[in-house]
Amino acid sequence: MKRFVLAVTGASGVCYGKRLFDCLKGQAEIHVIVSERGAELLNVELGLKPAYFKGKHVKLHKTTRINSSIASGSFRVDGMAIVPASMGTIGRIAAGISGNLIERAADVMLKEKRKLIIVPREAPLSTIHLKNLLALDQAGALILPASPGFYQGQNTVEALVDFVVARILDHLGVEQDLMPPYDA
Repeated sequence: MKRFVLAVTGASGVCYGKRLFDCLKGQAEIHVIVSERGAELLNVELGLKPAYFKGKHVKLHKTTRINSSIASGSFRVDGMAIVPASMGTIGRIAAGISGNLIERAADVMLKEKRKLIIVPREAPLSTIHLKNLLALDQAGALILPASPGFYQGQNTVEALVDFVVARILDHLGVEQDLMPPYDA
């Protein structure tokens, strides 16, 4: 069974993180971290609490537990996705600051050369945002903005969310049927 880390931070768009969790649940071991602001947005945007992220093969970690298993390079995972990724979290990871478990787990992914997917949900982007995203890209992270495509006839919010989540799953190496490959 594959093992993934899913972090939900304080950027709008927590629906992407929830949908990714729903798709991975039952297919993989999932270690979930929800920031304090991420928890607020879960409630505001979806009416959910972090306790939503539970189930068989699921572990919900506290952001303050820097000594959790996922903070160690010896704890092997197949990938980590930060969905959505706030610009504050992105900036701290890009600067090598590990003030909480999300930042430390991301730092471990980079230092161990493991798959780290960053899904920013911000507009417009400032020069500082772009530099931080570039630094993460250069360090080995994959930057996958929450920018859905419309070329396959997505016409509901759910289909637009699935478009982005399908791309995340593809990059995590997880089979998905949310979105077929593009065929012109």
